[in-house]
Amino acid sequence: MDLIEHLIDLLVNLDDHLLEITRQYGTWTYAILFAVIFAETGLVVTPFLPGDSLLFALGSLAAIGALDLTTLLVLMSAAAIIGDTVNYWIGARVGPKVFSQEKSRFFKKEYLDRTHAFYEKYGGKTIIIARFVPIIRTFAPFVAGIGKMTYLKFLTYNVLGGLLWVGGLTLAGFFFGNLPFVREHFSVIIIAIIIISILPGVIEFLRHRRQASRPAQSPEAD
Repeated sequence: MDLIEHLIDLLVNLDDHLLEITRQYGTWTYAILFAVIFAETGLVVTPFLPGDSLLFALGSLAAIGALDLTTLLVLMSAAAIIGDTVNYWIGARVGPKVFSQEKSRFFKKEYLDRTHAFYEKYGGKTIIIARFVPIIRTFAPFVAGIGKMTYLKFLTYNVLGGLLWVGGLTLAGFFFGNLPFVREHFSVIIIAIIIISILPGVIEFLRHRRQASRPAQSPEAD
């Protein structure tokens, strides 16, 4: 049981253990990171894995020479793009059956409904925008597959979004992650990144909740 708890803690808080992992596993660290980014974007059962904060932390480690920046950018971009592609085809094949039940232990239907609403608002651009929104990032390609979005169109948004997401956050960590202020407040910076990432979803949720709570206005009498 302790081993399972340790493994869960390691996966969920991977960005906190990165330096330890790079020292222990060496080159295999890239394979581990590839698998995490792939799973976070490609499997609807693992939206809890680190994404934004992990990429930022990877950039900061690359800046001190613990990891190679070019290798990171190539492998993490590939993991993100392949992950979304797999997620799209899972959605196209089995999505409707998986979410046919209102309550599920692993597949949260409210996540799907939230992503549907996000998709309706932003259209195909959701694939790009969702890259920067946790949970929705995991479900957007899944919903695209369910909705039978043209694969070529999806692939275009997928590649562009993956490059922007991985490149933007990794390079931000590379250039800013080791500044004295950032290093002294690294945990706070990571929390801030997470909060900023989920902020659009929170605002959208509150807006819909406020609208739903408003009483329906009766039409005025002639």
